[in-house]
Amino acid sequence: MILRTSPASPFGRKCKISALMLGLMDRIEIKRADTMDPEDSMRRENPLGKIPILILDDGARIYDSRVICEYLDALAGGGKTFPAGAARWPALTLQALGDGITDAAILEVYEKRYRPEEIRHQEWVGYQREKVRRGLGWVEENIPGTRGEPDIGDISLACALGYLDFRFEGAWRGGHPKLVAWLEGFAQKVPAFGESIPHDSR
Repeated sequence: MILRTSPASPFGRKCKISALMLGLMDRIEIKRADTMDPEDSMRRENPLGKIPILILDDGARIYDSRVICEYLDALAGGGKTFPAGAARWPALTLQALGDGITDAAILEVYEKRYRPEEIRHQEWVGYQREKVRRGLGWVEENIPGTRGEPDIGDISLACALGYLDFRFEGAWRGGHPKLVAWLEGFAQKVPAFGESIPHDSR
């Protein structure tokens, strides 16, 4: 299989961590996608032109990260990173929250990256920043409990926090001591987190 992503993508990181945790990485080739190159084949592989994309052995394409991660879990036998029964819904909800924090942070980064300073929409930036603030505040007061092996909710939250470290110099850490401790615990349990640290490669 081929995973189209970029070294800086938090959603690509989520897929890589899942694959590593599930023992599937030796079946996956990582192929860099250039989201800014209109000639990159990713626009044919996913008509939305977004990463990550998983290309299966038969040529079928799966996206986005939520679908890819659940596919990998099923490929590994199921019920590993995506728990069954009552535990499934808290895991999926935490995944939605982690992904939402990441989405809002990415939109803030893009506003600064692609708009000249004189036409940046500060209200829009503030709107996205407030989503991140509320999300982090909620998790600080509702730290995920010990549920055995980390699941997709934990992976998604960890990738969101890792992206905030990467793009915002870890400014979130000052006001969220419980969340800092949680992330340290996650990193100890999941070596794949340290093995997938994002970086720019432009």
